[in-house]
Parts: sequence; C-alpha cells; structure tokens
Amino acid sequence: MQDYKNKRIISELKENIELIKQISGGSSDILVNEFNTGGIKCALLCCEGMMSSQTATEMVLSPITEIPNQQNPAGLFSYIMKYKLLSSDRPEVEDYDTLFRLVYSGFAILLADGINKALAFGVQGYASRGIQEPSGEGNILGSHEGFVETVRTNMSMLRRRLKTPDFVMQLIKKGTKSNTDICICYMKDRVPQKLLDRISKSLDEIQLESILSTGYIRPFVEKKSFELFSSTGLTERPDVLCSKLIEGRVAILIDGVPYAIIIPRLFCESFHTLDDYAYKPYYTVFIRWLKYGAFVISILLPAVYVAIVMYHPELLNSTLLLLLVEEEKNAPLSIITESFLVLLMYEVIREAGVRLPKPVGGAVSIISGLIIGDAAVKSGLVSTPLLTMTALAVLSGLVVPDLNPQITVLRFAFLTSGGIMGLFGISILACAVLTNICSTEDYGFPFTAPISPFSIKGMGDTVIRQGFRKMQNRGFTVEEYHESDN
Repeated sequence: MQDYKNKRIISELKENIELIKQISGGSSDILVNEFNTGGIKCALLCCEGMMSSQTATEMVLSPITEIPNQQNPAGLFSYIMKYKLLSSDRPEVEDYDTLFRLVYSGFAILLADGINKALAFGVQGYASRGIQEPSGEGNILGSHEGFVETVRTNMSMLRRRLKTPDFVMQLIKKGTKSNTDICICYMKDRVPQKLLDRISKSLDEIQLESILSTGYIRPFVEKKSFELFSSTGLTERPDVLCSKLIEGRVAILIDGVPYAIIIPRLFCESFHTLDDYAYKPYYTVFIRWLKYGAFVISILLPAVYVAIVMYHPELLNSTLLLLLVEEEKNAPLSIITESFLVLLMYEVIREAGVRLPKPVGGAVSIISGLIIGDAAVKSGLVSTPLLTMTALAVLSGLVVPDLNPQITVLRFAFLTSGGIMGLFGISILACAVLTNICSTEDYGFPFTAPISPFSIKGMGDTVIRQGFRKMQNRGFTVEEYHESDN
C-alpha cells in the first residue's frame, strides 16, 4: 500500500473508510465513529492513546452534532470553518499521507460523504513524562527543569525563556516510517543565514526510516571526515540551550528525545556549567582550571606512570623509586598488562552499573569495591600505586562527563603508546590528537575557538570568567569565529 502516499482522499464515505482500514491493516488503535450532522453522513477518525477523549468530546463532538442542516458537504465544512472554532490547530487534509500523519499525531479527522477532503482538529492528549530535574547536568543555583520526550513541551520551555519574535522555531518531518517531528530553533537576528542554509541542506540528506535518538541526526550535521571530538553538542537543559541560541547557535529538538543538539559546539564549552555564572568570577576561574587539569590527568596519568616506571625511572627520586620497585616486584603481571586489566575492569563495572536495573546497582558497587579495592591488592595481582593512579585518572574523568567517551578511548590509546615507546610515544600521540582537534570544524566554525583562531574577546569567558558588568556589553556571537570555506 505504498501508493496511498500520493493518493487524494476519495469523496464516497463508505469507500473512504474501507480504504483507510485497508491502508492501516485493520490496526486496533484506529477508531472510526460514524454519525450524521447537518443532514450529512460523517465519520470522525482518531488514534486511541494519542488523543484526549475529554477534549475531543467537549471541543469537537458536541459542537459538531449541533450544526443545523446544510445543503451539501462543502457547505458543512464551510460552516465549521466560519462559525465553529473547535480547535486552534485545524488544518485541511487532501491526501492519505497527511491524514495518517495527523491522526497518528493525535489529531481528530472529520470525513464527510460527498467531499474529497477532510478537516483535522488538534486534540492531542497522549501520556508523557512530566518535567523533572536533568539527570546528567546537575546544578545548584540554576533552574531544575530538564527537557522531556514531548517536543512541544520542550518548545514551550524555550518560549517561556525567550519571549521575543526574534526567536524562531520551525517544525519539519523526518523518517519515512516514523514521521518524527524535528524542531529547528534559532535567533533570526543572531544566527548567520549561511549556517541555517547549510544545516537545512544537511537535514535534507536524511532518508532514514525512523529517527529515534540524537545519534540518528548528528552524523548528517557533522563532517564526514574522522573527528575524535563531536563538533555538535548535546544538552538536556532549556536554560543552557537558550544561552547558546543567544550566541547565534542553531538547536535541533527531536520528538521522543529529551536532549537538544547544538550547532556549532566549541571544545572549551565542555568545561563550562550553568553554575559558573552564579558564583563569583574568581571561584569560577578556579573551578574551570581544576577541570582543565582533571581532563589532562584523566587521559595521561596511567600512561605517564607506566612510561616512567618502564623507560624513565631516572625521573623519580630514590625514595619513590624504591617504593615502586618494592610494590611491582611482587606483581605477577607486567605493569602495562596490570594497567589494561584494571582499566578494563572499571569499564565493565561502569557499564554494568548503567545497564543493570536500579535494585541491583548496590550489589555492583559492593562487588566492585571488594574485587578491585581489596581482593586484587591483597592477592598481589595489582600493585597499590598502580591502582591509586588508575583511580585518580578515572575520578578525574568524571569531572568532565561530556567528554567521557573520548577520555575513555584516549586513555587506552595513550597507555598503549606509553607502554611501547615511553614518553616519546605519548608525545607523538599527543601531537596527533591536537592536530585532529584543531582540524575539527563544521560549517566554517573552528572547534578550538576562541583559542585557535585566537580571539581576545572570547578569552573573557574561556581562560577566565569576567563579571556580568563587562560581559553584558561585549555582544558576543559565534559569528566572530566563522571562517570562510577557503
């Protein structure tokens, strides 16, 4: 029944209903209610579970049944459009593709015998999760609202914070089977028009059957070349998204996903939080540099420890060297093998903690503490200094949760380089990683801005954090970082 997409609605009501049932495969959630109003045979279509029965009864069914007799179906539809509001959202439907998309979105569809079109009324009322505190972007002094799975609820949360006609939200459909609502958000007075055009062109390339998460969209709005770090960002906080929109970014909301995609994203933003703008600037500067240091430690500490112990023991003082020798000589495995085993064990435990049901989560913590923290050291399989270094690296990585996937992979990569070639191997890999980061850009916006290319204005919210008396006058937008395609 793929031909129905381009087929116009037929005028005979009986045949119309039979065809609709045939196209839907007799699906039980399609409800067809036949009745007479205005002296004309009609039918009301709706999808069970996607519409509010109370709203449909009060706003549509009751007013429609009170319509006086009309001469023909066209007169009935004309009367409804002129004298019955019924719903603030009431598009006309002329083909079956639009009909099914609307009915599955929670609309009630009115069909009449003798006319080859239908009227749709927005009576959505499907169950959804209420607004809750974000689970992955906690804060102390800011808002505690997070995005939910319903895209229109997310749109309303943004509109409450940006009550200006300059803020634009455009709904489009993607997914040949899912017909998922995709909302493109931007400030029309801030965003470069070229960026909007190129994002729209990238979205036009999507020919997927369904859109179920942000991972379905991000590959189409990022570069095709290999990038270690994503040039698009994610957030589940409406207040954070509004701050990015004011800077000239573009956001993409997906129905069914409580996250928003931010285009473009800068590397330095992974170290920023909403609370940075609630504290005094001197404390914010301290916290940010603490995060920068934790990021470096989380990636390099195990690798540097292995490289020094294996190839550069002269860098250690005699006391520390003797301590490490005493600990490592009792371990049955090589130090690089120990490091890999401990890091792999941590990743297994972390993944188990994420995937297992919550009632079992406590058991995972107890078992991991006993195995890694106590039994592994007492049995001599793992040395205490190595376990300490690994724990510090893992703990430091949790300070920057946005970069956890990249930190995990780079930690193993640097550990391998350090174990094979020592500090020289770490240096070579560091140069390769820096080269990849500096070459990352999408739509002409460098990922490493404002550090490279350098912008003195951008330093006021990167290396340090200026007070709002200075920041309110800088008029910052990401357009300052834009580079030409050349």
